[in-house]
Amino acid sequence: MSIEVLNESGYDGINEEMLVDVCSYALSAMDVHPDTEVTITLVDTDTMADLHVRWMDLEGPTDVMSFPMDELTPGGGRPDAASPGPAMLGDIILCPEFDDKQARAAGHPLGHELALLTVHGCLHLLGYDHTTPADEREMFALQNEILADWYDDLAGRDTEYQPKPAGKHAFPSAADRVELDGLVAKQEEGEN
Repeated sequence: MSIEVLNESGYDGINEEMLVDVCSYALSAMDVHPDTEVTITLVDTDTMADLHVRWMDLEGPTDVMSFPMDELTPGGGRPDAASPGPAMLGDIILCPEFDDKQARAAGHPLGHELALLTVHGCLHLLGYDHTTPADEREMFALQNEILADWYDDLAGRDTEYQPKPAGKHAFPSAADRVELDGLVAKQEEGEN
């Protein structure tokens, strides 16, 4: 995989190596062609809020956005395609400042939150979505499976970026994320 990380957020403490590792693991787990390219860009809250309103018509920043580039059709990145080949899969945009608030509300480190959101972003690039309850269950289950397997793989490689959290929001269902959104909103009200 060719994964480029661009940290334009100005936020300290971002482990770019970890982001590349989890993204590569997620795409490999989904049988994406090994020459596929992805860009992960970390932005500040103002930039994320601007992207969120421009592309989703929703006010305020969000945790992750994904912008797919190529359709996964023959030759478009899957090894089982008629003529497999590399592709620019797309861009994942993360907002560490916003994500750190979510991580604190969830009771786990920012690194885990960014790993979770990177896997989530990868799945969006591959066409997964959570617009219906069935799609939501499928996507979150797959996200959590890949993330848990990544931690197991790290242990097998004797590598650790952050400890594997075990709290309620570490491997969340969609309902858990809705609850977390409420906790973050309360946290933000307390700051104002």
